[in-house]
Amino acid sequence: MLLIVDSSNRAHAHHALRTMFEARKRVFIDLLKWDLPALANRFEIDHFDDEHAIYLIVTDGEANHLASARLLPTTRPALLDSLFPWLVAGEIPQGPGVFEITRFCLAPEIGASRRRAARDALLAGLVDFALDKGIHSYTGVAELTWFRQIQSFGWDCRPLGMPMLHRGSALTALRIDIDRDTSARLAAAGIAPAAAPARAA
Repeated sequence: MLLIVDSSNRAHAHHALRTMFEARKRVFIDLLKWDLPALANRFEIDHFDDEHAIYLIVTDGEANHLASARLLPTTRPALLDSLFPWLVAGEIPQGPGVFEITRFCLAPEIGASRRRAARDALLAGLVDFALDKGIHSYTGVAELTWFRQIQSFGWDCRPLGMPMLHRGSALTALRIDIDRDTSARLAAAGIAPAAAPARAA
């Protein structure tokens, strides 16, 4: 199931959010060794996890996290303009039709086939959410190897500048443009369509 969680229903998605923050800690801090704080040595949460954040969370039948992404509005400070503006050659894309994808997270313990299915559901859900909400572009920051994978998903994804070294990793700022043909391009690249999203009741 794909859950969409925002400030209006966040209190009703406690379990999905908790397992998501736990997975983010396992992936970004324990596995990838990012220099991030861990709340109670259990959850990866930062100051962008506020009332403005929107979460797309793929869950199993018991609302446990399988995959997720955090979306930040670019009409207020986000990661790219706050922390990585030097990755962008020119103006940073911003505005009500531009959201930033951050903390793209796949549960590391569920096995390759379930992780692929969860990833596909999340990717297709991101496109459907954008089309539903009038979002024409996503931005983000990715390590170069991950950026190349993002490009391979079939959508219109391009760099916003040259890759730059940051703490030993080559980072790239990116832009993904979404239109009515994006879902078909993802399907052509082998990304399965998403099930209908649900909102936490």
